[in-house]
Amino acid sequence: MKPHVYLETTIPSYLTAWPSRDVVMAGHQHSTKEWWETRRHDFLLFVSQFVIDEASLGDPDAAQRRLESLTDVPLLDLSEEVFALADGLMKQVPLPHKAATDSLHIAIATVNGMDYLLTWNCAHIANATLRSRIELVCRDFGYEPPVICTPDELLKE
Repeated sequence: MKPHVYLETTIPSYLTAWPSRDVVMAGHQHSTKEWWETRRHDFLLFVSQFVIDEASLGDPDAAQRRLESLTDVPLLDLSEEVFALADGLMKQVPLPHKAATDSLHIAIATVNGMDYLLTWNCAHIANATLRSRIELVCRDFGYEPPVICTPDELLKE
């Protein structure tokens, strides 16, 4: 069985964006495209309605490219458990109010049993200083958290 990967919104964003002049962002774009082309078929991919909603924002042409990249990616179900865990993450990690959707991404991936949560959001999701607290809250709620990582970390077998 292939591992399950939840794609947070930054993945389709970096995948479909025009090449950046910023060196770091350009590197993220390159890694994302390389992962998408060489490794994504080794995983079962999933998103949530929150990813679709976020990917729909902004420039209409860019939004269309983001959404097209997700055409065949199934949506995970939302449940009361997702919202309860997200609330727990907001209060116990704690995450700032502006990270409410980030807590939902973590909760959706966790409650739905994803093996990985793939993201470039290193402020509130793939943040080494928050990771142990995120994992602890997920376990306190009775779930095994996914491995939160960037495409760079899933490029190699």
